[in-house]
Amino acid sequence: MIRWFFKYGAVLFLLNTIFLSIKETVIIGEVIFLGIMSVFSVLLLINPIQIKNIIFHKAFRFFLILNILNVLYWVLFHGFSDLEASKYLIARGLQFSLISFSVYHNYEYFKSKFMEHIVYSIAILVFIGFLINPSIFFGRYSGIVWNPNMLASFSCIGFSALFLGVKKKTKFELLLLWLFLIISLATGSRGVLVGVSLAFIFKYGLSIRNMLYALLAFSIYFLLLNVNLDTSVNRFASQGILNDRLLQLQYAYETILQKPFFGSGLDKYAYINPELIPYYLSGHIISAHNSFLAIFVQYGFIFGFFIIGIIFY
Repeated sequence: MIRWFFKYGAVLFLLNTIFLSIKETVIIGEVIFLGIMSVFSVLLLINPIQIKNIIFHKAFRFFLILNILNVLYWVLFHGFSDLEASKYLIARGLQFSLISFSVYHNYEYFKSKFMEHIVYSIAILVFIGFLINPSIFFGRYSGIVWNPNMLASFSCIGFSALFLGVKKKTKFELLLLWLFLIISLATGSRGVLVGVSLAFIFKYGLSIRNMLYALLAFSIYFLLLNVNLDTSVNRFASQGILNDRLLQLQYAYETILQKPFFGSGLDKYAYINPELIPYYLSGHIISAHNSFLAIFVQYGFIFGFFIIGIIFY
């Protein structure tokens, strides 16, 4: 049982993201999250040799360095009395360690089967969403997920993972590809256009095939422009790729400038100071909506550059 948990704990943790993205199951997802973290904490305590062999393994050294930086930041700017920051510190440390343990004990699975299981899990989410909420092209589509952008993230990951796979596609997998693409566009997420384009570039590069796909994409683009829908293409044409995102970036940047060197704290990931937001935008501007700005808001420039540097390295 212990070995099984070490092998598949990270899989359970990642798949639980689906439960956390559905309003009706978010409580279950939170319970599962706490359960996974609690069980893993106990297993770490009773397996100190595993800690030495895995967490200090050179393949996972960047996780260890990130954890050390988080601990150092917590010691300098927080403490045991700061409950939310302490929860973030513990959760991040356990998540990084859980991923390290699973990859170490189950490398071949993650190399050969993991993405396939992710694809089919997302497909099940999409199918259930369609059965409960079949109105794909009436406004921005979200299925059973709480937010259209979240569904777009899932469907775009499913599309890219399946599309970039090296093995020959079955008819069912080709059907899934089209389904993921349609759902992604129906969510109205403009980021989908970037994600799908990158998938084609990674797959075919600047080839003749990609040029033909580009011509097909432009044909579909202009076709959709003449239809009164709320797809990613229509929103891109009417609002551009950034639009309201520029305001989110602006207020995130202003939040950083309030505490530029050491940030707002571990518990302030993607935080925007609500005092900066005018009343008429209250509820619309809620987060930095950019991972780099989110890190700088949280850690400030000094720790933030270290964090981003480690991730890139």
